[in-house]
Amino acid sequence: MARVLSLFRSQPFLHLVARRKPTFCKMSMDTRAREVFAAAVEAVQPDTVVRQSIKRKEDSVVIDGRTFTLKHNLHLVGFGKAVLGMAAEAERIVGDHLVKGVISVPHGIQQTLQQHGKDHLLLKENSRIKVIEGAKHNLPDADAQKAAEMIKHLTSELTEKDLLLVLISGGGSALLPAPIPPITLQEKLHVTRRLAGAGATIQELNTIRRALSLLKGGGLAHHAHPAQVVALILSDVIGDPLDLIASGPTVMSRVWPEEVLSILERYKLLNLLPTSVKEVLDKPNCRWKENKDESDPSGHVLNAVIGSNGVALKRAGLRARELGFLPVVLSPSVCGDVRSVSRLYGMLARFACSREEPPPDIATEVLKLGPEVGVESWDLCRTMQVLEEGRTEGWGATCLLAGGEPTVELTGKGRGGRNQELAMRVGLELRSLGLPPKGPVFLSGGTDGQDGPTEAAGAITDGGLYDEAKGQGLDIDNFLINNDSYTFFSRLSGGQRLLVPGLTCTNVMDVHMLLIPAIPINIR
Repeated sequence: MARVLSLFRSQPFLHLVARRKPTFCKMSMDTRAREVFAAAVEAVQPDTVVRQSIKRKEDSVVIDGRTFTLKHNLHLVGFGKAVLGMAAEAERIVGDHLVKGVISVPHGIQQTLQQHGKDHLLLKENSRIKVIEGAKHNLPDADAQKAAEMIKHLTSELTEKDLLLVLISGGGSALLPAPIPPITLQEKLHVTRRLAGAGATIQELNTIRRALSLLKGGGLAHHAHPAQVVALILSDVIGDPLDLIASGPTVMSRVWPEEVLSILERYKLLNLLPTSVKEVLDKPNCRWKENKDESDPSGHVLNAVIGSNGVALKRAGLRARELGFLPVVLSPSVCGDVRSVSRLYGMLARFACSREEPPPDIATEVLKLGPEVGVESWDLCRTMQVLEEGRTEGWGATCLLAGGEPTVELTGKGRGGRNQELAMRVGLELRSLGLPPKGPVFLSGGTDGQDGPTEAAGAITDGGLYDEAKGQGLDIDNFLINNDSYTFFSRLSGGQRLLVPGLTCTNVMDVHMLLIPAIPINIR
């Protein structure tokens, strides 16, 4: 591959992002990185995304381009970690037409929000929405099951004159457990845990969850039929697949017994099932007993993703531009092992920071890494094209943005998370590229404000990480082997590199950011 980017040179990209002189900014690279991350998180606050998606017009409401009439016919249900704030904002907008509502939220969330001064995300005292807290430690429990029963009861009583607003966010699956009788909650959990332990994929797990649930896989929409259902979704899944977010309670999906049995047989669990599970799977059309109108309820359902990693990256790009950077979004779907992801960012940094024509093998290596980290070749070529034009045409500083959810192979017992470990590994990749402000800066942070079992969301790093750690007697390799990234960053320079935004009240996975300074070019 003599020149990977030659195919793209005829259509320069900088004209698409507005050619202009770079803005001078007195902030340090570190501070600007934190500002851009804060903007990303702010864009996907639960109240913000609801306020932007519901447009009130007298006695009607416009959502995703569709108009719905309000006649004191509005009911509301919700489940997820960010749903309390979503519900509070929804009630502020359309509460005068709200009949009643039920939401299932994490245990202790109301007290936590009060303690952090987030009263705007709490319901008012006279709210018509009942709040049930459950799913301690993010696991379905009796309280969450009680909430699911109340949600099912509310939706089952609706008529064609009613409008049901469904609020969904990450963590919704654990907060809406409704196993098909006679299966108990513990029996359902036993089956899914055995599957997960055997290495089943998320798609396979969701197939089994749908088969054993009254509300997942479109069950909620079924029970609400013939009412109009509008679901507002804050996505925490790569690609925003509606059937995977909270296991798709408003997305109609047929469960095929043959597929379910095939999955169970594949993982040698078919003969280990509880009697109740076998009984349910042996019955045809066992998920919904009610003999409702047989017409397809999916025509009465509107699913709208109102917050996602892509939304966060778009706002981050706007803030980066305000701070003097040319923003370039690589992809909101980065996944795979952090070692491969760090290698990708290291190669892109070397490509962008090269003072001469980058060696062709860098572009080749970047394209090779694409499939490993979930990034399309087109996105990689487009990104390298913009980086090259920005470098050769003297744009100035660039902000490369990406998002997703990489994974970490656990080899030790330390404290840390994928964002902090990614930052460590990228820091090693940047070692030869100089120190800020003349060298690049990398940030990786979880939008939920918590990276693994730590108080940090992530960390900020640069090419000086290795020498800084060595000068303080810290062996980076040993910390990596022990998956002890939080301890490492806590000890390094008094924890100055840690990213600690506190409680964010949202989650759209992670934000990755590579700030690249203006590079002087050697022209031959």
